[in-house]
Amino acid sequence: MTHSTSTSTSASTSTPSTYVPGLGKSTGVTAVSPGQGPRRPALRRVRDWFAAFVFTVPALVLFGMLVLVPMGYAFYVSFFNWGGFGSPTDSVGFDNYTRLFHDPVFLGDLWRGFLLVAFSLVLQLPFALAMAVLLNQKLRGRAIYRMLFFAPYILSEVITGVLFSMIFSPGDGLADKVLGAVGLDGLGGLWFAGQNTVLPTLFLVMTWKYFGFHMMLYLAGLQGIPAELHEAARIDGAGSWQRFRHVTLPLLAPTLRISVFLSVIGAIQLFDLVWVISAGGPDHHSETMVISMFQYGFKRYQMGYASAISVAMFLISLVFALAYQRFVLRRDTEGAITTMRANR
Repeated sequence: MTHSTSTSTSASTSTPSTYVPGLGKSTGVTAVSPGQGPRRPALRRVRDWFAAFVFTVPALVLFGMLVLVPMGYAFYVSFFNWGGFGSPTDSVGFDNYTRLFHDPVFLGDLWRGFLLVAFSLVLQLPFALAMAVLLNQKLRGRAIYRMLFFAPYILSEVITGVLFSMIFSPGDGLADKVLGAVGLDGLGGLWFAGQNTVLPTLFLVMTWKYFGFHMMLYLAGLQGIPAELHEAARIDGAGSWQRFRHVTLPLLAPTLRISVFLSVIGAIQLFDLVWVISAGGPDHHSETMVISMFQYGFKRYQMGYASAISVAMFLISLVFALAYQRFVLRRDTEGAITTMRANR
């Protein structure tokens, strides 16, 4: 009895034998299935990295040729007094950048850019949000209204500029005729031709042109908010304003932050619409940094100074983008990165 018990115990605790082809039966050898070796994941990672490299190289080459090289050359040219013909040889150091801080035109461009950004944040975006909330309700024909409000954004800036140049033409434009027909002749004026009216009128056109884009962004964000949350707040006794303030706005905050970012960057880089309508006039009162860059570079043949303006505009946009991402979009980007890591 003792011998049989010890034998069965040793047999139960011994390492199971495995048959390896070509080697016969061997005790303590574990077969390794294909794809489970330690080198397999490393080879897979190398293959994935190689595939990603192959697919991204063409995009990186194009980005370098069309973006990085022109940026670098503009930065190089900004240290020269160059008219745009031949090679830049007259080096002036940082004189072009020093000139920026003493140029009343460029300083005026900064102020007007700040005003356009402020108008956009205070007037244009709240108006787009209000229209989005309204069109998110169950209204008859709301799809038609959405299409009508979004249609101006589809139009090109050139068409929009020509259209409103005709509408706000002093005296014989549609705006003055409509005001005269209803007895409000005193409200008509020079519009784009007046130094005090050109910027507000231009902002009116900008709002008509771009508010539909932000409205659609807000509509997409509103439709992503679960209706159960509003229903629960309604059951708890929250009114319309309380539901909007404590439910809608917090959940719409990521969309609002992206909209603000796009609006600010768009106002800094505004060019074609203003160029078609007023070309920066009268007397620089509607000029932006991009128009000044174009005027100095292609009208006055001061490519070095125009390049300095472009570098300054790039640095302003870069500093704003980095600061905005660091202090405003940080929670959104961290949430996206966490989700991506979790999905892996």
